[in-house]
Amino acid sequence: MKQYRVAVVVGSLREQSYNRRLAQALVTLFPAHIQCEFISIGSLPLYNQDADPHPSPVVSAFKQQIEPADGVIFVTAEYNRSIPGVLKNALDQGSRPWGQNSWDNKPAGVIGTSPGAMGTAMAQQHLRNVLAFLNMPTLNQPEMYLQWHDDMIDANGRFNEKTGSFVQKWVDAYTAFLAQHG
Repeated sequence: MKQYRVAVVVGSLREQSYNRRLAQALVTLFPAHIQCEFISIGSLPLYNQDADPHPSPVVSAFKQQIEPADGVIFVTAEYNRSIPGVLKNALDQGSRPWGQNSWDNKPAGVIGTSPGAMGTAMAQQHLRNVLAFLNMPTLNQPEMYLQWHDDMIDANGRFNEKTGSFVQKWVDAYTAFLAQHG
């Protein structure tokens, strides 16, 4: 069976953020032939086009982590009805300079959680717009907007049974999508 490497980008910097906890539980549901690697975005400088000719070592290292990935999963929070600024900055850094888009043609999955009843629906919609421009085929169905509950993930970082079986459907769909595009 073909092995896949999937980059996991969490759009929240807080160490115990709901979305970081979601991402950590999510990766435990993937089959053994899919290796998930968390890619940190917190140390990236703000994107400035003046830096394009000579990207900082942090930006170069970030792009080098993205480029060999077979796919990317974005686990996003929702800030002010959109994606967090740190996530948008990471998308911009990875796509520049012009013609050196590290995200190009990588199958993407989008998932997120928030305490609100709509989960991260608006953020995911905005993120999908950006991913379309970055030429990332994106899993459309099933959509996965999760309302955060404190009992959703236990102290060992595992989903409760109900949430786990629900999220497993998304994992299975992304796994098939990745194989289809990989």
